[in-house]
Amino acid sequence: MAMWDRLKEQAKGLQQQAQGARGPAGQRQPGTGGPGASGGSGASGGSGGSKEKLVGLLKSQLGSLKTELKSGAYRDASMAMCALVAAADGSVDPAERHHVENLILQNDVLQNFPPEQLRQRFNKHVDQLTFNFQQGKADAMQEIAKAAKKPVEAKAVVQTGFVIAGADGYIAPAEAQVLREACMALGVSPQEFGL
Repeated sequence: MAMWDRLKEQAKGLQQQAQGARGPAGQRQPGTGGPGASGGSGASGGSGGSKEKLVGLLKSQLGSLKTELKSGAYRDASMAMCALVAAADGSVDPAERHHVENLILQNDVLQNFPPEQLRQRFNKHVDQLTFNFQQGKADAMQEIAKAAKKPVEAKAVVQTGFVIAGADGYIAPAEAQVLREACMALGVSPQEFGL
């Protein structure tokens, strides 16, 4: 439960930071918005509702960055991240692959890219992970690391992974582990995301 509370605070701070950088005046309060910033918890309640609110908050935050997230590096790193989340437990059954693919295609920010590009990149990584998990994981991490050059994109890749992992209201330990590893590959502190 504490991880979700930290994620809520992180997402709220990042959202305020994004709004403050480009949003209307008054959206951001002085002294807030940095990593680890704390404020009131607007997404409290039961653990299920809290997780749903967190995923919604991350989606909203990503949506506010939609115009900035149009590079090929973000697209490719996000598809590698989604494949790693889907295969985190070492396998991907056809139903899970289809489910994650649908989540990708419905994601507002990822609609910046043609659906066929997303499908092709996601399925390429899933196929590699299915054939040889360790090699596929290494290839996916290399692709993810390419987004490290732009901090906004690097964090957005991790956030995209959280949105996909948390779509069912639960982040499995194996999913949290690949998210931690992605943070390291991107030069992003896992603590910023409560990992």
